[in-house]
Amino acid sequence: MKKIFIDGSKGTTGLKLFERLSHRDDIEIITLPEELRKNPEARKDALNKSDIAFLCLPDAESIEAVKMIENENTIVIDTSTAHRTNDDWVYGFAELENQHDKIKNAKRIANPGCHAIGFISLVAPLVKNGIIPVDTVLSCYSLTGYSGGGKKMIAEYEDAEKPFLFSAPRIYGLTQNHKHLPEMKKICGLNNEPIFSPIVAPYYEGMTTVVMLSANAINGNIDDIKNIYRKMYNDSIVHFAENNDENGFLSALAFSDRDDMEISVFGNSDRITLVSRFDNLGKGASGSAIENMNIVMGLAKDTGLKKGDL
Repeated sequence: MKKIFIDGSKGTTGLKLFERLSHRDDIEIITLPEELRKNPEARKDALNKSDIAFLCLPDAESIEAVKMIENENTIVIDTSTAHRTNDDWVYGFAELENQHDKIKNAKRIANPGCHAIGFISLVAPLVKNGIIPVDTVLSCYSLTGYSGGGKKMIAEYEDAEKPFLFSAPRIYGLTQNHKHLPEMKKICGLNNEPIFSPIVAPYYEGMTTVVMLSANAINGNIDDIKNIYRKMYNDSIVHFAENNDENGFLSALAFSDRDDMEISVFGNSDRITLVSRFDNLGKGASGSAIENMNIVMGLAKDTGLKKGDL
């Protein structure tokens, strides 16, 4: 039975991981008493005793946690931004081409960012297949529930006296320096970071990421894009869906409390809209982390994950 330690188990992702993994009978979770939860020596001991350690910490603390690990057999799944563009780490998006086997054999796995995985799911296959030229400057917006902002934002949105302006979607990342941009560029193989507008809306969880393309700026057409997605995304976790709109609309709540992801293509021969729908706490966080754990354990990747009907 594998021993699991969640370092940072009181944060949004850590709490979600602990809640979900506590129901598994094929693992043993190492826990620390509350008074030792932030004790460096206690954490170091737990990290080194674990077969798989989840880091649910701020970037600087994740880097320090990795330095504590002396057990060469401990596998680390880091949910922070700290290692996502580090070539010594494997990027934990198993549905990318050849990525499943890399994860299976990895000791250091960087879990994707929520907005980033939405963008990468749409763009990486098209860059890989030459549809999107690597010098393209793409435009993307991504709508998330407020749980994506962590404990502080959750408290703000659930406060009975929250500001009136919180009742409508709010754009942020206005300086174009969002922390997910480097991984969006690197993992997709682009030469430029996208123009990116993240949006937080007054609902708890669920995400929709949208990339828009002009047909005269790509090498191919809308049917070529659909064929690439259809071939690549055809399993229980990430799947391509056709004709899946809801009477002309798409709701960001459709994949709330699920771990799967839906890829869609809309538009016409001139203007194309690429859409990725998932849960920011599922495939965008804890769901991906558990999927990566399953893979390194040699299990079916969807073990214990929540999925809809294909």
